[in-house]
Amino acid sequence: MFLYTNDEATEREIKESIPFTIAPRYKSGNISFPGFLNLAEKGTLFPLVRSPLLSLLMLKLSLSLFLSQINNFDGMGNLRVTKKGIRLEGISEFLLPLYVKEIHSRKDSPLVLQSDRNVTVNARNHMGQLTGQLTVGADAVEAQCKRFEVRASEDGRVLFSADEDEITIGAEKLKVTGTEGAVFGHSVETPHIRAEPSQDLRLESPTRSLIMEAPRGVQVSAAAGDFKATCRKELHLQSTEGEIFLNADKIRLGNLPTGSLSSSSASSSNSQQTVYELCVCPNGKLYLSPAGVGSTCQASSNICLWS
Repeated sequence: MFLYTNDEATEREIKESIPFTIAPRYKSGNISFPGFLNLAEKGTLFPLVRSPLLSLLMLKLSLSLFLSQINNFDGMGNLRVTKKGIRLEGISEFLLPLYVKEIHSRKDSPLVLQSDRNVTVNARNHMGQLTGQLTVGADAVEAQCKRFEVRASEDGRVLFSADEDEITIGAEKLKVTGTEGAVFGHSVETPHIRAEPSQDLRLESPTRSLIMEAPRGVQVSAAAGDFKATCRKELHLQSTEGEIFLNADKIRLGNLPTGSLSSSSASSSNSQQTVYELCVCPNGKLYLSPAGVGSTCQASSNICLWS
């Protein structure tokens, strides 16, 4: 509380009535205080106030410099804002959806996306509709899209493509290493089937038929080996409009039945018969008859009655 007056008698009365009041008085335009506050007259109050203020100012400046060194003003912790975008160091967790245009890793480290359940990548159009999805789960990797392609890194050639209509494999070689081979539920269309070098090619149907069809012909060749066709029952070679042509230096028909001659013809024939005549029954069955001076097919034609 400050009381201002120019009358010393009045000032004395006020001091006596209010003993705890500090009443300043004017002397030659200056303010003076009684008691210990009268130090301003001696010029010692300002140095006492200036020193703590300077100390506080220096402390504040030091703290500001220290905070500027430890804080990242270009981001938040591991997240830094650069000219090229946002750079994230270390391992980070996103609890809400993250919308970005591109995600790149450093040149010397891979990009790892990790989740406790699965990692799902969605692609949407401008209307927000889902157009593609890639899900990496604990049991399977699923891709849902109109067309799935795998391209070569060098020339961009399609190595594998799949859609609703067909699956295309563009690799130079398709290799199946499973012990059971390749199982196809329906027909297989291919211009060429071959085995590995020094390996056999085996086409097998364990419980049903094996059918090879081609409108312009089926060619089976063994350039450096044998060609064998075996079956349990009948082996049919049929040509509806053409002919069956056997072209070889030697044609051998083994295990053909041999017709028996009559008693008169048998007595005249040699017991050491080495030459036989090839005969044909009316139904096309082939049989052998011991060769003689003339044809012996008629004499041994009784074999045709048993066929």
